[in-house]
Amino acid sequence: MLFYSVFKRLIGKEIVIELKNDLALRGTLHSVDQYLNFKLTNVSVVDEERFPHMISVKSCFIRGSVVRYVQLPAAELDADVLQDSTRTEVAKEQAGK
Repeated sequence: MLFYSVFKRLIGKEIVIELKNDLALRGTLHSVDQYLNFKLTNVSVVDEERFPHMISVKSCFIRGSVVRYVQLPAAELDADVLQDSTRTEVAKEQAGK
């Protein structure tokens, strides 16, 4: 749930998603669900020469299982908050054992 909450805070921000087939899409994050499926609007292809058939795509739904990397805007992330959230999540898991 940690990553889900991070991505929920980035709705409306521009991100880059690289898929397992090497296609990288830049777009505005419209929504994300608990399975880390993404919906992007204002989509553009990072490497248009390799994927010319994707140039006309303006919005898309990306299944979470095909995502390799997500590049987040550095200005939107607070590393201290993320580290604290991670520690809290780990503490909850260890308390439940």
